Amino acid sequence: MKKFSPRLASATLLALAVGLHTPALHAELVTTPQAAAQASADADRAKVQQFLEQATVKERLQAMGVDGLAAADRVAALDQDEIHALAQRIDTMPAGGAITTTEWILIILVAILVVVAL
Repeated sequence: MKKFSPRLASATLLALAVGLHTPALHAELVTTPQAAAQASADADRAKVQQFLEQATVKERLQAMGVDGLAAADRVAALDQDEIHALAQRIDTMPAGGAITTTEWILIILVAILVVVAL
C-alpha cells in the first residue's frame, strides 16, 4: 500500500479550503439610462423623505393618525415609478400659499380704496 505524502495531503486540503470558501460573485453591465434612472429615483426618494421631515407635514400626519416612522418605511418600500410620481406632486404643491389672480385683484382694489380714502 502506498503512503500519502504530506505535501499531497496539504495541497489537497488547501485546494478544498479555497474551493469551499470562494464567495459567489455576480457582475453585470449597467447601461447609462439604468444608472441615470437609479440616480433619479434616489433623488426623488430623498426629496420625499425631506418633505416628510418638515414639521408641518409631521403635525398633519399625526393629526391623521399616521406615525412618521411608518410613513418613512412606506416611502422606502415604494418602487421607482411611485416615488417619481410622489416627488412630482410635491414639486407642484404651492409653497406656503400661492396667491391667485382673484386675490391679487382684491389686494389691488383694497390698496386703491385705502389710497382714495386718505
